[in-house]
Amino acid sequence: MSQAAGITVAGLTVVYRNGHKALQNASFSVPKGSNAALLGVNGSGKSTLLKLICGILKPYKGSVSLSGTIAPLIELGAGFDGELTARENVLLNGTLLGYSESFMKEQFEEIIDFAEIGEFIDMPVRTYSSGMYSKLAFSITAILETDIMLIDEVLSVGDQKFKKKSYEKMKSLISNKDRTVVIVSHSIETLKQLCDTVMWMHEGQIKRIGDPDEVLDEYVAFMEKS
Repeated sequence: MSQAAGITVAGLTVVYRNGHKALQNASFSVPKGSNAALLGVNGSGKSTLLKLICGILKPYKGSVSLSGTIAPLIELGAGFDGELTARENVLLNGTLLGYSESFMKEQFEEIIDFAEIGEFIDMPVRTYSSGMYSKLAFSITAILETDIMLIDEVLSVGDQKFKKKSYEKMKSLISNKDRTVVIVSHSIETLKQLCDTVMWMHEGQIKRIGDPDEVLDEYVAFMEKS
């Protein structure tokens, strides 16, 4: 397996109009096939960093280099049109992610089966509950075969049954050593089970990068003192 970097981040900085630095000089690389975690309290810059990697946000300075196709599980359903049906939104989202209509039609039944929306398939998604909406959005991205996945706290989607199913699906996706993954989660056990490396973020900076057990133990000790 090639150890070429799946993701290379160099000096990423985000400054808001009020002068607040949401991210300060973040630099790291995630080798192809590795699973890296972003850990830190709310407001530490984790989600901002993911949005920069996938291009939702543009940095004040710095750069991001990616090797391969990317699927962000960040803002579930961000590309949905509320007036369109699930059937139509599946095709629309696939286009936004760079897939052909014919490819998305081939994946359609698997996506809909996984989402468990049944007879609601041809109803406008604005009529969906928040749980149904999130399950459909998760299913679209989770079924697609991409080289890079960015995951932001999506393992809590839906009811308990669906949470278990989505967690097992994510474990399956992450176990593919041709895929590069960056995941944000507050669950220490999830990160220990799924990740090779943990990056601890604090106040917009990467405080520590290293072995999951070591970094997570240090993080827990830090939080207990705070």
